[in-house]
Amino acid sequence: MKLNYKRTFFIGLAFLSICAFWQMYDNIIPLMLQRTFHLNETITGAIMALDNVLAVFLLPILGTISDRVDTPMGRRTPFVIVGTLLAVVLLYLLGVANRRASLVMFITVLLLLLIAMGLYRSPAVALMPDLTPKPLRSQGNAVINLMGAIGGVYTLILISVLSKDDNDYMPILLGVIAIMIIAVVVLVITIREKKLAPEVAKENEEWEASQAMEAKDSDDAVLKSAVETAEATEAGGALPADVKRSLLFILISIALWFTAYNAVSTAWSRYATTVWNMKNGGYANCLMVGTVAACLSYIPIGILAAKIGRKRSILIGIVMLFISYTSVALYREFSPSINIFFVLNGVGWAAINVNSLPMVVEMCKESDVGKYTGLYYTFSMSAQIVTPILSGALLQYVSYRTLFPYAVVFMVAAFVTMSMVKHGDNKPQKKINKLEYLDIDD
Repeated sequence: MKLNYKRTFFIGLAFLSICAFWQMYDNIIPLMLQRTFHLNETITGAIMALDNVLAVFLLPILGTISDRVDTPMGRRTPFVIVGTLLAVVLLYLLGVANRRASLVMFITVLLLLLIAMGLYRSPAVALMPDLTPKPLRSQGNAVINLMGAIGGVYTLILISVLSKDDNDYMPILLGVIAIMIIAVVVLVITIREKKLAPEVAKENEEWEASQAMEAKDSDDAVLKSAVETAEATEAGGALPADVKRSLLFILISIALWFTAYNAVSTAWSRYATTVWNMKNGGYANCLMVGTVAACLSYIPIGILAAKIGRKRSILIGIVMLFISYTSVALYREFSPSINIFFVLNGVGWAAINVNSLPMVVEMCKESDVGKYTGLYYTFSMSAQIVTPILSGALLQYVSYRTLFPYAVVFMVAAFVTMSMVKHGDNKPQKKINKLEYLDIDD
């Protein structure tokens, strides 16, 4: 069994469009709020947190709904189409509101825009595990993450080329709208969800049957765990107690590592300028190093997970982040050698991201993938609501030096809880030739 990279690439176009949007959102919306409407930092921060607050409620609900629908285009595709159409119209109107300097119109449209994005985020992400055999989902998720990174880089290029000092961001918004439309049109043309989903479901059944037979005479703990999980979820109904326990621990782990990572990513620019007195945006170079390292490692990490298992890959990623945060905390001033630890940070975070969602959806029935994708986002988004406030209070009232120790504490906690996860892993796939990992099915 090998990953269909061509199919996964086209599936990843939905995530590419999503990441292109969120890169714009994180970089441009705060500028609109401050430069056009002259809002202070506190109010701007509160408005910017709306997406995470809405996501906590919307993503699991919409994911569950998409599990239950059945249309001629499939379960997820209609949500992707409708959500994208609403989002591009509202994104254009957001630019109009900014040009008119109408705060009421801007906030109203922004709220509706965030709802539109929430409408298809869980279904779009759930499309990959729907159309990817279970043992290949880590590799599939690696491709999806890479596609998302491409979408983010596309928007950064738009911002770099089209940004001006006149506070008119409509050219950038139109560029994002264009890639969102193109990506989803190509997705709909190339991916026939209704046809592919039953084929993949059959492949999963055959794989689970072969795993069950192989597990009888095997001492491989990863294999036994995968078979137990498949047998437990196949019967339907509530999850067995041991599987539910594993699900709880991985969801807690997700919240913990997002608490650590998001604290650093949101405060890094302030930390670098305040503690190390870095000038002229020099801190961005460290972030770029980490981002490039993550992009380059997505596919290799997917391959590694197929060899040693998802859980071990995640634990390795946590250790890499622990080393990165601990080491950077020891620097009293900036040094180019810090980039080494940002490489560790990028690769470690990729190892976690590539494998965590596949582990969550591995514990559910095929009909509940959207629901469990929503649960994943509920825990990750909840952490991203809380951690800027909690870590920010420490920065303001104690010291900026608390940032990396804060992240270290939560990474240690994530390692402990992740160690307690016993289900959701995959069995390493045996390959005749290493080049098979890069084979593309037609």
